[in-house]
Amino acid sequence: MQIHSITRIHKNKKSAPIGRGGKRGKTSGRGTKGQKARAGHKIRPEFRDIIKKLPKMRGRGKNSNLSIQDKPAIVNVAVLEKHFENGEVVSRQTLVAKGLISGHGGRLPEVKILGTGTLTKKLTFQGVSFSKSARQKSITDVGAKKK
Repeated sequence: MQIHSITRIHKNKKSAPIGRGGKRGKTSGRGTKGQKARAGHKIRPEFRDIIKKLPKMRGRGKNSNLSIQDKPAIVNVAVLEKHFENGEVVSRQTLVAKGLISGHGGRLPEVKILGTGTLTKKLTFQGVSFSKSARQKSITDVGAKKK
């Protein structure tokens, strides 16, 4: 084999022809002028303008200082005086049964007894918390949470 008899497997790539007669000359298939003719052209999608007009939700806004924990259901001593008899047990279950509080999603809320009103009956409390004024009204509590 002689050096002059060797042929290439891959032919040389032809460079793209330019000029009026070529396929990729002058405007190179981009038409004439305008945004679409420029290099790196991008047209903003139509839905993008709609997204830009929507208000942004940054952080928790004006509610940023509010607690994310559930607040306890509030029951005043005067309401207990009205709805419960002497010697009855006051618990979250009995308060829901009497319609004084309502459960959220099948769960019983925490209950806090406040001291508005007077209490003349002797009641037993289970699983509820008290304010200072409610505790001073000589309430007997069984298993109550102190807050």
